[in-house]
Amino acid sequence: MVSPNGAVRAAEVQPLEIVTKSGVQMFSVEMATTDKERETGLMYRKELADGRGMLFDFSPEQQVSMWMKNTFISLDMIFIGANGRILRIAENTEPQSTRIIPSGGPAKGVLEVIAGTAKKYGIAPGDQIVHPLFKAR
Repeated sequence: MVSPNGAVRAAEVQPLEIVTKSGVQMFSVEMATTDKERETGLMYRKELADGRGMLFDFSPEQQVSMWMKNTFISLDMIFIGANGRILRIAENTEPQSTRIIPSGGPAKGVLEVIAGTAKKYGIAPGDQIVHPLFKAR
């Protein structure tokens, strides 16, 4: 789906929960499951609301690298293992940077949310993501 400004929008929005030490945080996430959706991600967008995000499906679990090329808003990138546990969080990523941001281990998914979300909600490595993409162990 293409928005008026030319940005590709993922076709499906799904609920996602993050279980933190301070409680459960709810998000509405666009799914990036095709090569084109994963390639484009949140590029060209001028805003992303609090509580919204994009979940990238990298099945099967693998080393993942992301970047911020053509991405105009700062993001928190949350790298997630197959068991739904957060591996690593890259906070406040630099807009339009081509610097590679590695997963730091095998990841099945990456959740991109507006910068400052991890700090605001106390989201940390080891927290549990609840979404059908992940099988809790």
